Amino acid sequence: MNKDPYLAFRYPEFRYFISATFLLTTALLIQEVVIGYELYRVTHDPLAIGIVGLVEAIPFIGLSLFGGHFADRVSKKKLILIAMGGIFLSSMFLHFYTTDTMREKLSQAELLTGIYITIFMIGVLRAFYSPAATALRAFLVPRFVYENATTWSSSAWQAGAIAGPMISGFLYAILGFSNTLFVVVALVASAFILIFFIEDKPIGTQIKHQNIFSSFKEGISFVFKTKIILYSISLDLFSVLFGGVVAILPIFAEDILHVGAEGLGLLRSAPSIGAVITLMMLSRISPMKNAWRNLLIVVLSFGICILVFALSKSMLLSLLALFLSGAFDSVSVVIRSTILQLMTPDELRGRVQAVNGMFLSSSNELGAFESGLAAKLMGTIPSVVFGGTMTLVIVGWVYTRSKELFSIDLSSRQEM
Repeated sequence: MNKDPYLAFRYPEFRYFISATFLLTTALLIQEVVIGYELYRVTHDPLAIGIVGLVEAIPFIGLSLFGGHFADRVSKKKLILIAMGGIFLSSMFLHFYTTDTMREKLSQAELLTGIYITIFMIGVLRAFYSPAATALRAFLVPRFVYENATTWSSSAWQAGAIAGPMISGFLYAILGFSNTLFVVVALVASAFILIFFIEDKPIGTQIKHQNIFSSFKEGISFVFKTKIILYSISLDLFSVLFGGVVAILPIFAEDILHVGAEGLGLLRSAPSIGAVITLMMLSRISPMKNAWRNLLIVVLSFGICILVFALSKSMLLSLLALFLSGAFDSVSVVIRSTILQLMTPDELRGRVQAVNGMFLSSSNELGAFESGLAAKLMGTIPSVVFGGTMTLVIVGWVYTRSKELFSIDLSSRQEM
């Protein structure tokens, strides 16, 4: 039987969901890129960029289990709308706070403090949005569509991760910092409207009466006793924590490759362009046969790409290395996300996704802080070489601990 590459699109609510995902991702990535660039332009301090990741990661990690608990306990749709409404208001505040009129009245310290506090609030809201949105996705399509839905969800996210950074530099150059943030506000509002078209989904009966700390324990316990989930998200945690370079791309754009804000947009977009092209292929070719072997290979390849990027002095070679890193990472995302969808019971989805989100935030936002701190302490290029090398070491360590997972056939589980 031929595989239908557009199977998930047969379900209208899924179309609304990934459209909202695309718009929200585009908005937050535009915001992230221009804030990072503006902070480095104002301070010329890599740590100022890294702190953005830290202040978002702290509330996200600290509150994700609460977010997962409520995602299993209350309406996922309502929780998403409340969180998105808060993100809308936070982005609106950033727009007004960074206008030229306001900045004339603010010292540099006051400007940075206001931005960091607002990013902290967005981290709080994401702690509730992320597990609810990821858990909701499993209720929008039947089980046999999970892999295809995961591929297209990742494609929507990556498309936003292309569009956001790619246009952010041009918006910044044309509109300025504050007005670019107003574009973010409009995109978040559009995503908010799309979620209204999705109906409420059922809530598990057991979790409604469960003590909140017992609820946390149940979700964490499931992750730690299910080795294929634990090792897959551990791979992501440590490879992106050490190997991620996104947060310090403003330094490469400004001081190493000398390509400015427009070049930064291209650098930020390159991994996502590689990811989207690869995800289009994965909608027709499944990576789930020999999934564990494939996961280790693509994470290893990701680490090699980071080493090439670190040593490159050419914009074209740097773009190619980032393009390929995104391509390999996209295969990893599809495999890991499908594992989570297939292996998690419906009544645990919010909490398991919350644990997964804590790992992801640790790798992305704390990875951004680690990148900024390492660049300050070791120098930018040595810090990226170290990160790429650590990624290779981690893959080797996980390989020695997980040989029994090579025999698990995940492709057959999708037919259950």
